[in-house]
Amino acid sequence: MADAGSPLMLDAPTRRGVLAAAATGLLPLLLQLPPTIGMTIAAAAVVVTALSWRKPLPAPLRLLLTLALLAIVLNLTGFSVGRDSGCALLAAMLAAKPSETFNLRDARSLLGFALFAPFATFLLDQGPVALALGLLAAIAVLLALLRLADLESGDIAYRPRIRDRLVAIGRLMAIGLPLALAAFWLFPRLGTPLWGVPERALSRPGLSDTMRPGEWVDLMSDDSPALRVQFFGDTPPTQQMYWRGPVLWNFDGREWTQPGWFRALPAAPMEPGDVRWDYRIELEATDQRQLVALDLPLAAPEGARLSLDHGLHVRRPLTSLSRWRIQSAPPRRYEPELRRTLRSAALALPDGFNPRTVALARQWRREAGNDDVAIVTRAMDWIRSDFAYTLGTPLLGRHSVDEFLFDEQAGFCEHFSSSFVVLMRAAGIPARVVTGYTGGYYNRFGDYWIVRRLDAHAWAEVWLEGRGWVRADPTAAVAPERIYDTIEDRAGVGGGLFGDAGGLSPMLDMTDWLRRGWNDFVLGFDASRQRQLFRPLGLGDMDGARLAALFSLVAALALLWMAWLSRKGEREPDPVLRAWRALGQRYVRLGLEPMPHETARDWAARVGRAQPHLAAELNALSEDFSDWRYAAPTPGHDAVRDLVRRLRAHRPTGPRPARNPGERR
Repeated sequence: MADAGSPLMLDAPTRRGVLAAAATGLLPLLLQLPPTIGMTIAAAAVVVTALSWRKPLPAPLRLLLTLALLAIVLNLTGFSVGRDSGCALLAAMLAAKPSETFNLRDARSLLGFALFAPFATFLLDQGPVALALGLLAAIAVLLALLRLADLESGDIAYRPRIRDRLVAIGRLMAIGLPLALAAFWLFPRLGTPLWGVPERALSRPGLSDTMRPGEWVDLMSDDSPALRVQFFGDTPPTQQMYWRGPVLWNFDGREWTQPGWFRALPAAPMEPGDVRWDYRIELEATDQRQLVALDLPLAAPEGARLSLDHGLHVRRPLTSLSRWRIQSAPPRRYEPELRRTLRSAALALPDGFNPRTVALARQWRREAGNDDVAIVTRAMDWIRSDFAYTLGTPLLGRHSVDEFLFDEQAGFCEHFSSSFVVLMRAAGIPARVVTGYTGGYYNRFGDYWIVRRLDAHAWAEVWLEGRGWVRADPTAAVAPERIYDTIEDRAGVGGGLFGDAGGLSPMLDMTDWLRRGWNDFVLGFDASRQRQLFRPLGLGDMDGARLAALFSLVAALALLWMAWLSRKGEREPDPVLRAWRALGQRYVRLGLEPMPHETARDWAARVGRAQPHLAAELNALSEDFSDWRYAAPTPGHDAVRDLVRRLRAHRPTGPRPARNPGERR
């Protein structure tokens, strides 16, 4: 045993188990961090562990490695403060900790901090995979802590079966489960949080209020769902599913932006057509304040507001999954009277950019006179006949629209929409860029539509006399035979992960349907649904006071359950005494268990009289046990291990003896 006051050192198997448990705790967090940061921290953890595999690294080297890793992580996060940067720093510190983890105290410290990693993961993602990996990490850490307890008690030589360990951990989890469930279902939830979760330092892939031609390639290669939509009643044709997001007005020659002050203006007048679409959107977290809706939303849902250009905005960033019930309709006329200020904004072009485009537009205007429709039709016909769709367009220069229209004549939606709007404005037709998503994939299991991030799209709106704003999608005008290169072509999946996965399609549908169920059952359990929880029992809506009272009652019962199980599951810390008591329990089936008043030798003698074939081995064990418990000096660690092994190996056999009527039990 270690000297008093000196740290107890880990043996090699125990240290490997501690490191493996810490890695299991770190894994879910690394999977949620940006790939570059996650892979950097994982590689650093492997290097640190390899360098310190046999002995601790010198303190100066440990300090140097830790500072270097932290500096790299801070540089990758842009020295910003947010949820993801904080989680990345936690992961980096966990990756550096194995360099000094060689004694019991440091091992417990590492395992304690490793449990923070799965909890930090929930700041970035609350999906079922994150939960499953978090539970796996908790089990691994508890297994390692049990191993450390055996090391501290001197019982390290004996490794119980993994099933027994898991049963012990299951008992620990069962102790706290009722209280956890009561807190989830019954603890009163606030309709709005008292404080906000810190925003991310690194943006998520998704729509934004800016667009620079060529920068959407990463977004359009992301096959993860952006939103799920369930229609109530009629469903629009897929080719009419334009999901409206940020509307971009300002152009500086390179980048399109959304005027922030337009959000404060009331929505422009719109006369809806005869068709109505009623639907519910489940929007994945974006960390933005912009919603998307089917073109055009008739009104803002509760908690959102409708801006001048019919964009939907919320007050707080959408840091978690949200649901919105919306009605939309294709417009018959949309803002038929355009105010002078808005007309000027929809015609503005920066000076000194794209002279060839401006010259062509003015030529078309002279030839068409006042016929704006003829100019729009001429532009669409030109695109249909001469242009191609591809992702391989090189980065364009200062006169990006000129280069696209007259030199490249091939690109994707950003190039088409941007160039089309510039061409229209140069011809005197008010125009703007609209970004969002288009299309959708129908999930047959859940009867809903999935819109993916790679469905991101940009199109144009032009203002025509008497009709107002009219959608014009130049990208859609490209003939199918002139589409050369798409994200699906590059990925080799022929239609996307959901669109054309062959035999995998039903499995992927089922997987997403299960994820949607998780979103509905767990992530969507908010204050409103909590109040309605007991409606099926005829109790009506539960206010905060009634919920608090019910939670207090259930929590009290859960605490009594925890106390009872904890007392029932108390564990004798001494391995020899624990093994001796377990030995006595094996004699219960023979009716020869030890009595409270019997000494070890007396009990062994009684068993020997009843079962002579057990006498020799049990007498020897009782002698050694008595010497260990009462004799001096204290036996060495090897002798204790040998005694525990023999006590555990002893198995009584034989028939149950006849009971003496006069014997006291």
